[in-house]
Amino acid sequence: MKPLSKKSSKALALISLLYAPLALYAGDSLTVKTISLDLAQEIAMISIEACRKKGYQVSAVVVDRNGLIQVALRDDLASRFTLQIAEEKANSVILSGSNSGEFRKSRGDIRPELNHMDDIIIMQGALPIEIAGSRIGAIGVSGAPGGDIDEACAQSALEKVSERLQFAE
Repeated sequence: MKPLSKKSSKALALISLLYAPLALYAGDSLTVKTISLDLAQEIAMISIEACRKKGYQVSAVVVDRNGLIQVALRDDLASRFTLQIAEEKANSVILSGSNSGEFRKSRGDIRPELNHMDDIIIMQGALPIEIAGSRIGAIGVSGAPGGDIDEACAQSALEKVSERLQFAE
């Protein structure tokens, strides 16, 4: 192997000096995944359609990984309060990292206290939305006569888009 010339050595030294600060700060930012508007809208609509087929008028709210509303849809005859409840159910998923029904069962000891937190309600009917092992949001459904039915409608939507969730980057 031939040794570097003086000119090449100086150029290499200059390049390393220019890029050295970048290496020092490489960990100062994060790349995160979050749900897109299109996917959120599709999941919410499929949830509502699944409940319609069962004869129920519901609302579906999709929040992003930070609990911010991405999409809120209310079926024609669903009560206005179902929007708030669906959002608060979805936020409980963001808080706990698990579906709202499991969280409700596992934290019965502090459920009354948790229900006093703003924007959270501990009721069944919300599921996490994950892409490749990263939670990107949550879906909350409200309006059917029971959280188990709300959850089943949300689950139907997630199953319908499961291929998109599995193979997304």
